[in-house]
Amino acid sequence: METTIPVSGGIGGYLAEPEGPGPHPGVVLVHDVLGLSQDARDITDRFAGEGFLALSPDLYSRGGMRKCVRRVFSDMFANKGQAFDDIEASRALLAARPDCSGRIGIAGFCMGGGFALIAASRGFEASAPYYGQLPKNLSVLDDACPIVASFGQKDFSLRGAAAKLETALTEREIPHDVKEYPGAGHGFANKFDLAPPLNLLLKVAGFTYHHEASEDAWRRVTSFFGEHLR
Repeated sequence: METTIPVSGGIGGYLAEPEGPGPHPGVVLVHDVLGLSQDARDITDRFAGEGFLALSPDLYSRGGMRKCVRRVFSDMFANKGQAFDDIEASRALLAARPDCSGRIGIAGFCMGGGFALIAASRGFEASAPYYGQLPKNLSVLDDACPIVASFGQKDFSLRGAAAKLETALTEREIPHDVKEYPGAGHGFANKFDLAPPLNLLLKVAGFTYHHEASEDAWRRVTSFFGEHLR
């Protein structure tokens, strides 16, 4: 259901509640570059179906994608800013609910995956970045929570990122599961529903749904979250 997250006058978001009285572990889902799309809502619902209280904040609430995307990316690269305040407000909103256990993870796709990596050291108990941009300064991972990360081998924008993240987490003795999927590219777990020519442009850029990789990553993420959030 649509909801409001109380931060800087309030931003929009999408909340999905699991069945039963709880308490349930929580998940903050950070959307991709396209915003809080139907795909993001569907993934939020799917987390709820697995027993997680799931909330996806709309990081473009203050003017839409066209006006906000540059600022949101700037926040991600700077490791600070309004977008991180929005994510923290989302975590706090879940934590304050009586049907939440207080153990909360974060998941993100594409742009959201970059946020999920950086936010792994900011009060979450587990993080699941999908094809997220690695932070330039990997020291932000020094105090990270357990991380389950998924990349596509055909994602040329993140070539070598899986191996680099694996090494960084191993050196820091952070519990992790990093996997790179052969045959999968960027956006392999997202079902983009865009009109042409945008849909064609995404395919040319390698943004293509890959069912086998997506489902395997989902099993890994939900199992990892089950271990660290329950």
